[in-house]
Amino acid sequence: MNRNLLSRLFAVVLVAGGMCIAPVSSWSQDAEAEQKEATLKQQAEEAKARQAAAKEALNAAQANAKTLGDTLAKLKADLAKAEADLKQAEEKYKTEQDAATKAAEAKAAADKVAADAAAAAEAAKKAADEAAAAAVAAAKAAEDAQAAAAVTEKAIAANKEVIAKTPEQVTAAEAALNTFKPQLEGAETALAAVSTEAVAKQKELESLLIGSGKLVSFAESVAPIIAKRCLACHNARTAKGRFNMESFAAILKGGESGESFVAGDGGTSLLYILVEDGSMPKDADPLTDEEKATIKKWIDTGATLDAGFEATAPLIAIMPKLPQPAAPEAYRVPIPVTAATFSPDGSMLASSGYHEVILYNPKDGAVIRRITNVAERTYDLDFSPDGTTIAVASGTPGQIGEIKLFNVADGTMKADLVRTDDAVFAIKFSPDGTRLAAGGADRAIRVYEVATGKQQLQIEDHADWVMGLAWSPDGTKIASASRDKTSKIFDTATGDSLVTFNGHGEPVFGVAFSADGQQVLTSGRDKQIRSWNPANAQQIRAIGGFGNEVFRIQATADGKLFSASADLNARLHNVADGAAVRSYAGHTDWVYCIAYNPATKMLAAGSFSGQIKVWNEEDGAEIATFYAAPGYTPPAK
Repeated sequence: MNRNLLSRLFAVVLVAGGMCIAPVSSWSQDAEAEQKEATLKQQAEEAKARQAAAKEALNAAQANAKTLGDTLAKLKADLAKAEADLKQAEEKYKTEQDAATKAAEAKAAADKVAADAAAAAEAAKKAADEAAAAAVAAAKAAEDAQAAAAVTEKAIAANKEVIAKTPEQVTAAEAALNTFKPQLEGAETALAAVSTEAVAKQKELESLLIGSGKLVSFAESVAPIIAKRCLACHNARTAKGRFNMESFAAILKGGESGESFVAGDGGTSLLYILVEDGSMPKDADPLTDEEKATIKKWIDTGATLDAGFEATAPLIAIMPKLPQPAAPEAYRVPIPVTAATFSPDGSMLASSGYHEVILYNPKDGAVIRRITNVAERTYDLDFSPDGTTIAVASGTPGQIGEIKLFNVADGTMKADLVRTDDAVFAIKFSPDGTRLAAGGADRAIRVYEVATGKQQLQIEDHADWVMGLAWSPDGTKIASASRDKTSKIFDTATGDSLVTFNGHGEPVFGVAFSADGQQVLTSGRDKQIRSWNPANAQQIRAIGGFGNEVFRIQATADGKLFSASADLNARLHNVADGAAVRSYAGHTDWVYCIAYNPATKMLAAGSFSGQIKVWNEEDGAEIATFYAAPGYTPPAK
């Protein structure tokens, strides 16, 4: 009997005083696992083969559809050309007919002159000869004009023939294309079905191999390490060593030092060598031994991408969505308040926290609810018009950005719209609450349908971070504020850029529309709020008097303009003329965010110190002061 077979049947172990023979059941389990793996491999290969065949059939169908489409397009083009040529020929024919008529008339006149000259005396012979020559020339002109008219008449007849028969050919071509469409759709459906089957079989096989330690998942195990430890230095904007690691395809491509890995050989792969010796990440803590081992094993076991994912998809899109770390039960220190907003009825004030959003009673600062599963820092908040949903723009700088929707009543998550590779800074519901716009460090503005969570637009027109967003009162436009020193207006139906305002000359942080939509108001590092015309981006006025940068601004339906500034103050101005009305003081550090509620006439502002202050907007009287840090106890003074 074969020694290998014997060794699989019996595992002999020396024991003090004797021998222990392992049961045959162990071999049976191994054999069963190997048989299952082999079966799954065969099924996966068969599914791949069916997928390839379906793809080939689809390609053939698409080629056929293209041929039919090209034929139809040519027929339509020929028809259009014939119609144009006919019109031109008819116009030319009329001109040529007019010329022939005039030439005939000239010939008749010349003949008459010639006859008169011949009948004249011999003394008029010279004149008669000249008239005869003129008559010959006129005859030649008449002949030429008639010949040209004949050519044009023939062209007219040919074009009329094309126009007469082409519609029938167009109809036939359209019918052929329509007849073929079900075949094309069938090929597409077949490919989708077998692709789904192939991916499912491959996933099942991968799950078995991962479970038995023969494979490492790139999406679940490797991508999170790279996203957390490598992307800060190796992304599309700052690709050190010309090595972009934002996607599997980019990692596969490598950098200026060559390919990043050799599948099946982790020990000699550059990616592993650099993390193993601590060269990467540069100027940061080295990877843990477990992280290094994961990367090496992934390369050793084939360095594959999980089934069902596109190689060009960003790492952030294929990584598993794990819950965010828990917020602290009690804060040891306060953190800057970077976002705050009132519920529509003014009964709640929402503020940023650490891995959470906190809902307060604005009259006394009592905590109503803590909404968790939020990224490290929250940069903007917005309640839906009906007050049932709160939208959160957040992120862990340099690692992840999130756009999430939560149920206000119980804090449960309603939608996790997108993850980006850096923070999201701005979020705003449309006036009717059906759409949501967001922008952030990836320079993109995204617009979503709230009911379905589907992305409707992705606008990439800014050269730097998008810091603020505002909808026009009618919901047809979005105004932006960007660190690229501009504010732009976009069409919310198409995403097209309409105008650009660059009057600040410094980064722009805040943006708002006036209630009538006739002004856009922006604020920034230049210590100004500027009002400008959204039709032509011409400045209307500049509002000064600020001692430092102006961060968030909010315009109201009754013409008020509130602002938060790094000069430690919140302020109220009139939109109509830019006149200063009142300052709200008391903060001891930069005021980052502002929130006003028309129903209660309450104004709230959050600062770098972690404090929130609430005032009566009308007289400036302070209503409440508290730290946005549940459980924090300020030191005794």
